[in-house]
Amino acid sequence: MRILLFLSFFCFHLSFLDAARVWQLGFQDPATPIMEGIVDFHNHLMVFILPITVFVCWLLYRCLSFYSYQGNLRSSLSYYDEYFTHSTLLEVVWTIVPALILMVIAVPSFALLYSMEESIQPSLTLKVVGHQWYWSYEYPEVHLLEEANPESLKVSDLAPAETYFKKVNLSESKQLYYNAATADHLGFDSYMIAEDDLPKGCLRLLEVDRRVVLPEKTHIRVLVTAADVLHSWAIPSFGLKIDACPGRLNQVSLFVKRKGVYFGQCSEICGVNHGFMPIVVKVVSKYDFKLWQVGKLLSFDL
Repeated sequence: MRILLFLSFFCFHLSFLDAARVWQLGFQDPATPIMEGIVDFHNHLMVFILPITVFVCWLLYRCLSFYSYQGNLRSSLSYYDEYFTHSTLLEVVWTIVPALILMVIAVPSFALLYSMEESIQPSLTLKVVGHQWYWSYEYPEVHLLEEANPESLKVSDLAPAETYFKKVNLSESKQLYYNAATADHLGFDSYMIAEDDLPKGCLRLLEVDRRVVLPEKTHIRVLVTAADVLHSWAIPSFGLKIDACPGRLNQVSLFVKRKGVYFGQCSEICGVNHGFMPIVVKVVSKYDFKLWQVGKLLSFDL
């Protein structure tokens, strides 16, 4: 009974991980079509792996028990030597059947690999640069700001638009927004918050001073490189693990389906403080993302 209770508790915590929580036993829920495909492929693959594992274990048990029971009585083993030990049919079967299973598995596997490498025309570009031991982020494209006319924006409960407009004269806002769109691109460094400075309720070794903000349901191009040694920008919920190599620019497409806060870490040993390079991505609505861009370009502390 205790085992059943433990298993039910364990499965419950593995099934509802949309947000990171203390003592979490698994990853967050997938937030991109790629990660959903990876999870589905794993679950479907287990349909093949479990019966094969059970059959192999049963076969080993039968062989060991049979030969242990018969001992060295060669007369009783002659039948099995003829039909099993030197059976051509049996050898053909155990060669062809695994090959067919691998072919069946390869079809969805290649489709998933193709979708991971597929490049779609992006609406936004995010450049990631790895350092020892922090991340730098840049938004080279700010063309979305050209459509952000403050007179048409409305205050929402989710976006603190009042904070922006209190610091900007509304009569001059349109000109300020236009100038912001032609200014330098967005860019900032992201450091891990030390445990002594960690606000209450934040996750240890996972929280940063500046989060990456991305819009939901938008095709995003992520460019990853490094300034010193090898790094790896990895976020399990996105199904992403991109190597950051000095002198090389790696590219991947990203499409996040829903809002949330997603955590990751550097997945390449890059030095003594390798374990202190967390990644935090906050996915918001397109409207909130425009407001965030405006505030950053107007030097508001957001």
